[in-house]
Amino acid sequence: MAESADREAWAAGHAAAEADARARGLAVEFVPRTPGERPAPIDGVEPVKTIVVQRRDGYVLVLAPLAEQFSWAKLRALLGVNRLSLPDPAGALAATGYARGTISPLGARGDWPVVMDARLSGARIVIGSGSPAAGAIVDADELARAYAATVADLGADS
Repeated sequence: MAESADREAWAAGHAAAEADARARGLAVEFVPRTPGERPAPIDGVEPVKTIVVQRRDGYVLVLAPLAEQFSWAKLRALLGVNRLSLPDPAGALAATGYARGTISPLGARGDWPVVMDARLSGARIVIGSGSPAAGAIVDADELARAYAATVADLGADS
């Protein structure tokens, strides 16, 4: 009984992400993860963070390698703005419908623009799913197409 309830909660947690991916024709594989921890390594899959960035006219979802920094200067130049900020946890939740650590373009509230770091091009990636108990494995190039993402060099300068 408890196992069945756990399975239902796991599936419900990423239902919006699954429905959005299906509507966009994006193949996605949901994989379990331990809530509150970084995703366990999966061979051939790059872990990715989704950062909610606030600008004057709304938000942008930035996808970057989990273990890497990105250049704020390059992102500001790409977006043509002088100032960007990170919303507090309540702001990120209001903007996307997802809590930090689970944020993803998949099923997010709002149709926010997506910017993907070019270092992810050609990779299989795992991103948030909206659920702390699941990650979503997708092809980065297919994700970029499905969300009309801007793919750009955001690598931090050394």
